[in-house]
Amino acid sequence: MITPEEIALARHAIDHSLALGAQKVRVTLNKSLMELVGTLDGQIDKVSHCLDRSLTIALFVEGRYGSFSINRMEEAVLDAFLERAVDTVRMLASDACRDLPDPARKATDAVTGDELGLYDPAYASLDIPRRREMALGASIYAARKAAGESDFTLLSEEGEYSDSIFDSVVIDSEGLFCRHRETSFEYGVEMTVEDASGNRYSGYWWDAAPFLKDLQIGTCCATALERAAAQIGPQPHPGGSCILVVQSECASKLVTPLLNALGGYALQQKNSFLDGSLGKRLFPEGFTLTEACRTPGQTGSRLFDSEGVATQETPIIEDGVVRRYFLNTYIAAKLGMEPTVEDAICPAILPWIVPGHGPVRHNQDEILRLCGEGILVTGFNGGNSNSSTGDFSYGIEGFAFQDGKILHPVREMLMTGNFLTLWNNLLAAGCDARACSARQIPTLAFKNVDISS
Repeated sequence: MITPEEIALARHAIDHSLALGAQKVRVTLNKSLMELVGTLDGQIDKVSHCLDRSLTIALFVEGRYGSFSINRMEEAVLDAFLERAVDTVRMLASDACRDLPDPARKATDAVTGDELGLYDPAYASLDIPRRREMALGASIYAARKAAGESDFTLLSEEGEYSDSIFDSVVIDSEGLFCRHRETSFEYGVEMTVEDASGNRYSGYWWDAAPFLKDLQIGTCCATALERAAAQIGPQPHPGGSCILVVQSECASKLVTPLLNALGGYALQQKNSFLDGSLGKRLFPEGFTLTEACRTPGQTGSRLFDSEGVATQETPIIEDGVVRRYFLNTYIAAKLGMEPTVEDAICPAILPWIVPGHGPVRHNQDEILRLCGEGILVTGFNGGNSNSSTGDFSYGIEGFAFQDGKILHPVREMLMTGNFLTLWNNLLAAGCDARACSARQIPTLAFKNVDISS
């Protein structure tokens, strides 16, 4: 997708910046194209085409740093832009912590962009009629309306099919060249139903894959409708302390705050409840959260970060011990620590279960049976968390269960607590993470969670 001419222009930007007085330069060239077809109640509702291209230049000039972006790719325009950019950087305050990464840390195995096998040649053969056909073919609205339902009425079906291609090249003045290219095919749908009393409920489901042949588009509407109808007839549930099983579809809500707290900017600003945690066992023994960013064919995998630093498949939390902060070159220098990579790319929780309760490979149904009684969380509704203390308060919805079986829906409940306490009450992590998600987070179960209605 990125042309040789565009790469040549990126190299020219480096050469011209050096000629203008920059000591070091990094250029990032990104290009993406997305096609989308939206449907409403089985009819085409919208069609969109989005093409984006940008050239971002990081300039290191006389101990000063600035980052600039442009999307005009004519050489004369770029030269004038760079002249103004270099002059601007010279007016900034000096910062000794700004630098390119150590060359030994940079990626050398991302040359073609296709090393991870995330580009589907079938993308090039898609046209608008085929995209319309897939979007309309996924709909079940007309058939459901004709058949009717005994306990609910189908009000609406809103679906979106999209496909995209993303191409990125990172080059710097010290010889770095790395490239990443991937395609993505996605379908998502929201179904809204109404019960006999006029109460409305919505259910959503989606699927995504880097290869068109792997996209499970045909079952999305039926799954979304099932999830909507399952919410009919919610019943009150007593508050207190109980077991919470969190569905894999939404479990990353409880993982993201951990990753953010291990991020360099939060640590440097003293805005992290995991500050000073490196090398300490703060989580249950046996619990492992790892980085799986180099898995071929896995959505979201990358061989390098935004600085061109090579990624690593390495534990983030291993056997309960914090093993990794996410520190780019700048933040690491500010903290006086060794740099790693800028962010978690494809975090994955390994299957785990509290000792003494059988084998570790469990899906949601097996975890419900293991836990016996509690609440299965299928969605979060608002709420917030304090990144400094780890305290949180989230609205939840889902189902009460007993003896491992679903009893009835529950809504408008609140879970509160602290993330360190929550994770130390972990009972199980399943083996059912969805392949379509970059974050491989399975069903999770926690004990002693405070909830209120």
